[in-house]
Amino acid sequence: MPYVYQGIEISWLGHASFYLKYSDMRIYFDPYKIKPKDKATHVFISHEHFDHLSIDDLKKIVKTDTNIIAPEPCRRQLSTLAMGVVKYVKAGEEYDLAGLRFKVVPAYNINKFREPGIVYHPKEARGVGYVVEVGGVKFYHTGDTDHIPEMKNLLVDVMFTPVSGTFVMTPEEAAEAVNEINPKIAIPMHYGAIVGSIKEVEEFKKKVKTHVVVLEKE
Repeated sequence: MPYVYQGIEISWLGHASFYLKYSDMRIYFDPYKIKPKDKATHVFISHEHFDHLSIDDLKKIVKTDTNIIAPEPCRRQLSTLAMGVVKYVKAGEEYDLAGLRFKVVPAYNINKFREPGIVYHPKEARGVGYVVEVGGVKFYHTGDTDHIPEMKNLLVDVMFTPVSGTFVMTPEEAAEAVNEINPKIAIPMHYGAIVGSIKEVEEFKKKVKTHVVVLEKE
C-alpha cells in the first residue's frame, strides 16, 4: 500500500525507484525493474547507469506527452526511446515544467572508489538529484551520491536517501546528511536489489533524528 503524506501517495518500487500520485500528476523517479502504476506525467532520471535509466522500464510508463527530465549524459540512450518529451538539465537549474516546479541538485561521490583515485560517480559525470514540489511538499530524491556540501542549505520535507554504501552513502553518512538537512520524513532507498539490505536500513534508523518511514516494495 502507498504511504500517504499530505494527500500525496508515495510508493517505493524497489532500488531507487519511486512513484508519486497527486491530483492529475503521476511522477516516477529512476524506474528500474518496476511493476508499473499509471502512465507517467513526469519521469525524473538521475543519471545514465542501467539501474537508474532503463529504457525497458520507461517503455512501460511513458506516453507521447510524458515529460522526461534527465541530465545530458542520458541523451544517447533516451534518443532510442522515441516517446515522451525530454528536457535535459544540469545541477543548479530550476524549472516549472507542466505545472511541476523542481530544482536540480548535484549528485556525486567523494569517497566511493572503483579503483584508487577514481570514484564511481565523479562530479564531472553530471549526475543529479532533484527537489520536486508536489502539492506544496518538497521531495528530494538524491540520486547516487555521497553526503556532499551542496546538500547543506536545501529545504525539503521528504528525503529519499540511499543507505547501502559501496556506490552511495553508507547508513552513517546518510544519517549525517538527513540530520543536516532535517526533512520532516526520511525514506531509505538503494537497497534490496544490487547492494544493501534491511540491515543497512536498520543501522540508518538508529542514527537519524527525524522520522523515518520504511516502505515495502510495491
